[in-house]
Amino acid sequence: MLTLNMNLNYQIDNYCLNISFLSLFISMICYWLVIAFPKKIFFLKFAHFEVSLANILLVYLLAYRWLKYSYFPLSNLYESLLFLSWSLTTIQLILEFKFKHKLIGAIASPISTLTLAFSSFFLPKYMQEVSPLIPALKSNWLLMHVSVILISYAMLLIGSLLSILFLLLSRNNKLNYTKNNNLTTASNSNDTLILKNEDKLNLLNTIDNLSYRIIGLGFPFLTIGIISGAVWANEAWGSYWSWDPKETWALITWIIFAIYLHTRINKSWQGKKSAIVAGFGFVVVWICYLGVNFLGKGLHSYGWFL
Repeated sequence: MLTLNMNLNYQIDNYCLNISFLSLFISMICYWLVIAFPKKIFFLKFAHFEVSLANILLVYLLAYRWLKYSYFPLSNLYESLLFLSWSLTTIQLILEFKFKHKLIGAIASPISTLTLAFSSFFLPKYMQEVSPLIPALKSNWLLMHVSVILISYAMLLIGSLLSILFLLLSRNNKLNYTKNNNLTTASNSNDTLILKNEDKLNLLNTIDNLSYRIIGLGFPFLTIGIISGAVWANEAWGSYWSWDPKETWALITWIIFAIYLHTRINKSWQGKKSAIVAGFGFVVVWICYLGVNFLGKGLHSYGWFL
């Protein structure tokens, strides 16, 4: 009977994961179709439905593990990937509701889709199984520290991806735009480009502002996550900071986005220069979250691949 229940639970989890991935994949296609065909509002509504469905299923998967095993499911890489996928979809839905812009979904849906695909199809099965908590994780700080860090990663990833999109769309122009009658001029390295259609300028400004706002929201979460991690480390290991690879790269991530926010204050650095910093931050976040796990070194052993 116990084996039967375990198999049934595994099948339900597997179905939920597959449906979640399929929903996110469909939503990604729909968002891209909306970008290609702006008047087809049906695709946008269907994309919202699919993201919401995936979000609900991820809530079920996390809640089921929480209730069944009596601790919040953030004890290993697989569970953290599920939580990151949920964070990405939740933040996407909130931002879309607040800012009413389809670009957010077009940028966020590929990340959440790939994150969930990695957790479901690429991680070994033994890493997806539930195991007893190691002593260092038997703390109330588990929920506080890890959840806040992952939520910050979700915001920073979405915001920095928007900056990368900004760089791609503005790669032929500088952002020293001035208006002259009904035309918009942009300084180019060789000449002055006359933009008869102001839509591109408005789009660039929208992307730039969205990126700044989202990263501005994620940075305080990252700060709180690092501080709470230091307090927890002192309780668990007797030291606030040990220059563990994960700690070191978390600090590097914080510095990169602190530099980004500082560049936004300086007008000469706004636009492409600050977007380059944010784009670099996108890579650094993934190194901090996944890259250091390949090292197999440090105190954060529960996240290793090796």
